[in-house]
Amino acid sequence: MTQQNDGWIKTTCAYCGVGCGVEARPTISGELEVRGDKSHPSNYGKLCTKGIALGETVIQDGRLLTPTLNTPHGEQSLDWSDATSLVAEKFAQTIKEHGADSVAFYVSGQLLTEDYYVANKLIKGFMGTANIDSNSRLCMASSVVGHKRAFGADTVPVCYEDLEQAELVVLVGSNLAWCHPVLFQRLRMAKQANPQLKVVVIDPRETDSDEISDLHLSIDSGADVALFNGLLNYLHRHNHIDQTFIKKHTQQFEQALESAQQEQCIERQTGLSGEQLAAFYKLFAQTNKVVTVYSQGVNQSTSGADKVNSILNCHLATGKIGKPGCGPFSVTGQPNAMGGREVGALANMLCAHMELDNPEHHQLVSEFWQAPLLANRPGLKAVDMFDGMADGKIKAVWIMATNPAVSLPNSEKVKQALANCPFVVVSDCIKQTETTALADLLLPVQGWSEKSGTVTNSERRVSRQRRVMPSPGDARPDWWVISQVAQKMGFGEAFDYLHEGEIFKEYATLTGLGNMNGERDFSLIGLSQLDDQGYSVLEPQQWPVLKHQTEVVNQRFFTHGQFYTADAKARFVPVSHKPPQSTVNSEFPLLLNSGRTRDHWHTMSRTGLAAQLGDHTPEPYVLVHPDTAAKYGLKDQSIARLHNRFGECLAKVTYSPQQQLAELFVPIHWNGQTANNSKPCNLIAPYTDSLSGQPEFKHTPVVIEPCLYQSQGLFLTRQPIELEGIEYWARQKIADGYAYHIESNRSPKELQICLSSLIKDQSRHMQYQDGNQNMVSRFISDQAQAMSEMIVVKGAFGEGEKAAYIASFNEPVDTTKAQSWFPAAQEIMA
Repeated sequence: MTQQNDGWIKTTCAYCGVGCGVEARPTISGELEVRGDKSHPSNYGKLCTKGIALGETVIQDGRLLTPTLNTPHGEQSLDWSDATSLVAEKFAQTIKEHGADSVAFYVSGQLLTEDYYVANKLIKGFMGTANIDSNSRLCMASSVVGHKRAFGADTVPVCYEDLEQAELVVLVGSNLAWCHPVLFQRLRMAKQANPQLKVVVIDPRETDSDEISDLHLSIDSGADVALFNGLLNYLHRHNHIDQTFIKKHTQQFEQALESAQQEQCIERQTGLSGEQLAAFYKLFAQTNKVVTVYSQGVNQSTSGADKVNSILNCHLATGKIGKPGCGPFSVTGQPNAMGGREVGALANMLCAHMELDNPEHHQLVSEFWQAPLLANRPGLKAVDMFDGMADGKIKAVWIMATNPAVSLPNSEKVKQALANCPFVVVSDCIKQTETTALADLLLPVQGWSEKSGTVTNSERRVSRQRRVMPSPGDARPDWWVISQVAQKMGFGEAFDYLHEGEIFKEYATLTGLGNMNGERDFSLIGLSQLDDQGYSVLEPQQWPVLKHQTEVVNQRFFTHGQFYTADAKARFVPVSHKPPQSTVNSEFPLLLNSGRTRDHWHTMSRTGLAAQLGDHTPEPYVLVHPDTAAKYGLKDQSIARLHNRFGECLAKVTYSPQQQLAELFVPIHWNGQTANNSKPCNLIAPYTDSLSGQPEFKHTPVVIEPCLYQSQGLFLTRQPIELEGIEYWARQKIADGYAYHIESNRSPKELQICLSSLIKDQSRHMQYQDGNQNMVSRFISDQAQAMSEMIVVKGAFGEGEKAAYIASFNEPVDTTKAQSWFPAAQEIMA
């Protein structure tokens, strides 16, 4: 595989856990061309809309360019020496005064494995605390617990290839079409090639994944354990159990079956008819090759780990695991969520799939790192970590490449926790986020296209992410920043890395400790002898890597029925249906589900920079069944307010007959930088799975009401602007600027005056390449709208400005008419 050809550099996508291969090439103009890598075994050249638009996101807008100390008197720029010295001094002082457990790291699945490894090594090995957790806790922790309980290790047993070899694919709590689009494309093509392949979608709402489904089960929220316990019982009653496999390779089947048999009235618990249940159960039972793909709809629950094990129980009971076209498949949500699990960047893990509470593992790592202070007990998981800040137990925290003030539940409490913490460090490539606003020290780090290292995708395939573009300002690699702090804390010899390849080599070597005969599932020992050139040109490798793979391999685990427990037998886990912790009531009668939309990702810090992605979903929205909307007085494309005892959220109503009655769906992406008061985590309770610590994002009782705003507008500007005092606004990236969708209780005239005043106040901060001093305001009164005419008013409201404002009043803008205005507005920007 050639790593560079005619300027094209092979790298890996920045988004979901599919791990698509990308080729990128800088142009003379400074832009970045992007295309799919046809040789990469994850995607074979296919990219989703987000991947295609990656080049648009490599711009300087909003970048953090220099280490910055926030003081009561304002911002103070630091050099790297002073910034890393400050971090080292503050953490060392805090540990000296309050003990090692008074400090914490909160890291991210967007870090590269080398970054993850160095962070984990520093805090667990040398600071002496396991208070490091990742935003992967919010998406994958329940799967980790389920895997370890059943298999003895956090092992994903299948390959992407199994989707194409299966005879039945079951999607559970996974809108694969939107959240993992390239995998969905592979599944769709497999179904076209094999019409006998059946697809079952299990989801409370109908989604784009139903385009290829043969059966949709609109299960009641939170009822997955009841559904799969019912399946296990059905398999037993109808003699579809693999007794030989169970006897030879498993334990505790009788206990799991007894628990499943205790479930009462599966129809009532799941909301499914007997006919629907029988159709699904019969398909699973009578099909030899079954893959069950599950994701956040399973994991993000107060009983997420039990849901995972209810699925694994059914695959173990039928022996549908370890064979081509068979197995349970947890698909990850971030580009390196798997890499984080490998290095142990969760509070209850050690590293390389070793355990904190295993004395042999502890000794191996302690001696390898020469770290006598190595933590020997679990630290605080994500929600507990921020509770610890609120309670004053955590006194210094370092947040890396994530935005917990937006992504964690009960956002207001998270913000209070950060405000209460004496020293908050944030490493990010974006300057203004809701989390950086609460930081004492900001550290500029590299973003995608600037970083160099490795990531691991959902099928355990390690790929290189390569540097394509120069880093702006003083941005540095995360591993370098962490290593500088470690050296200044006195741990220099252990963190004296020259480049990321040295880190990878050390890490690969560590994975072989006590593992030469496959005692653990995870090993990269075959890559431990890579020289610098070998690392530079490293091709995708699927672990376990016992020797360097020179061609594409597809490895499955458990092909011989051997698991990673003491007796090499898998464990059935007895589980029982438990309702979600939150329940609807007369005060909050509607059930809110949250998740991703097709063209955005996480908190939009990257996708929010691509104009073509903004076109698909320019504003935060709430999907509502038309009958539910009518009951609550909601008009399509109007703004509604969702609220409960934790907070509120504004979103644009979108009618969706696919929604169940009395259920709502809101995407997770909008936040304080991209919309006013449109963050769903404001509403979500901090209830978590007692085993995994994963929050329940999928089941939130709310009430909804219309916002009867008087006026509506669209405001275009070259640069982002602060719209204080505007009741509703949402920011959309457009060509050469930004569009603000606005609604207000002000009268049309008052809104125009307000916007003009805001422009005057902020004009000195706005610079335009064309130097045009005119601002053009375009607005449409209700009378003019009826005549399909525009009234144009010109005025000079400040030097160096060029913007456009379009408004209609009294009634929401007609969508068709708005589309005709928008190109005209963009012409003004040109």
